[in-house]
Amino acid sequence: MQIIVDDLLTHYELSGKGKLVLVLHGWGDSAKGLSALSNQLAKRYQVLAVDLPGFGGSQPPEDVWDLDNYSKFVSALLDKLKFSQPYAVIGHSNGGALALRALSLGALRPDRLVLLAASGVRNRKSAKRLLLKLLAKTGNVATLWMPERYRQGLRKSLYGAAGSDMLVAPHLQETFKKTVRQDVQADAASIDLPTLLIYGRDDRAVPVVDGEKYHKLIKNSRLEILDDAEHFVHLDQPAKVLQLIEEFLK
Repeated sequence: MQIIVDDLLTHYELSGKGKLVLVLHGWGDSAKGLSALSNQLAKRYQVLAVDLPGFGGSQPPEDVWDLDNYSKFVSALLDKLKFSQPYAVIGHSNGGALALRALSLGALRPDRLVLLAASGVRNRKSAKRLLLKLLAKTGNVATLWMPERYRQGLRKSLYGAAGSDMLVAPHLQETFKKTVRQDVQADAASIDLPTLLIYGRDDRAVPVVDGEKYHKLIKNSRLEILDDAEHFVHLDQPAKVLQLIEEFLK
């Protein structure tokens, strides 16, 4: 489905009935990357999964954006679709950092929060490493966060020629640089709602130590570390991730 939000053509998926669950994908991904999880959750909830601007089937922003801009966009999307606040927000990787920032700003006010391998714990060394990686792999910005075994298949299925062209647009590169400099640890510390943190023990993009930091910062949080799982923990351990989320959302 498509809708215009803040002058941007936006692709989203809406399925199921019940309490609203908002799903936010990570950098270089799209709603399709979380579709298996969304489809399962749609058996119990109404699930809204959106391609954030610049990804999947959604138009890229004309200006350089950061997490604040994406937070305002998500709030505008809910308003445009005439939804009240979601019961729960699920964010993977950069989608998790976005969720934390949006909650801190008041753009989202859910009752439950699920963070899957959430990024947003920044330091100069990690930010510099990511920027160097970006500059070295300009043509692979779309799959920067993805483990090697997912890259080609996901890139082909999620984007196609038009999508990948969007992802190497200069504005999106600057958006990436601006986004990876945003540290949301202070935002996490301001949150006091039930939060489930799920990280893959073998994640090299966003290490378990980041999840441990969030667990300490978020007062009412629970941390689950899954073996035999990397950054795409919901793809590596789909049954376990679904079980943990469904039990948490009850």
